[in-house]
Amino acid sequence: MRDLEEENPALGWRAIRLSLDRPGLLRSQLRALLQAAPGRDLRIMFPMISTVSEFDQARALLERELTHLRRHRHDLPETIRIGAMVEVPSILFALEEILDRVDFLSVGSNDLVQFLFAADRGNARVAGRFDPISVPVLRALKRIVEMGNAHKKPVALCGELASRPLEALALIALGFRTLSLSPAAIGPVKAMILGLDVASAAKFIDPLLADTSGNVQVRERLRDFAEKAGIPL
Repeated sequence: MRDLEEENPALGWRAIRLSLDRPGLLRSQLRALLQAAPGRDLRIMFPMISTVSEFDQARALLERELTHLRRHRHDLPETIRIGAMVEVPSILFALEEILDRVDFLSVGSNDLVQFLFAADRGNARVAGRFDPISVPVLRALKRIVEMGNAHKKPVALCGELASRPLEALALIALGFRTLSLSPAAIGPVKAMILGLDVASAAKFIDPLLADTSGNVQVRERLRDFAEKAGIPL
């Protein structure tokens, strides 16, 4: 491995792209995971999947490692579940195919939002230009949840989005039930959830997503909803 200068690293050679181009590296990581979990439940999630074929290639490498360990009579995990990160917009248009293959999905909200808006979240000039709980983002997230439910596959969300109470409220209203939070955010988000009527939140947010005016301010509307319902934010 050597340093590679890229004009835009976020769109470059990283995550599963690097791993598939360096299969020896990925295989050693997969073998370590399998050997570390004999008799346990193991979940392996492949990051930054852009096409179904990338997931198929990664899963094939996992199967090779399983075959190797079986041949050498290693103890294996009791169960192995394989998932993918949804963080590249292209996979939004291949959800049927990817859900037929995975055991679970996890939405990488940080990358998905910046890719949807073509706005580098590390660039102060554009990072705050777009709202991560605006209608386009929430429509995409809702579709992921609905497709996961239709295929009976769990869908979680990770990233900074769920670590803020108002944003977590929106995610729960969309149907997310598994959220990844920073430790400092657990208390405030838990307090919000304890004061939330989920059915009312879902009923409130659906018309906002159906609005076609292009001017609906989801954040302000949700804040008003929380204030009237006495939900701590």
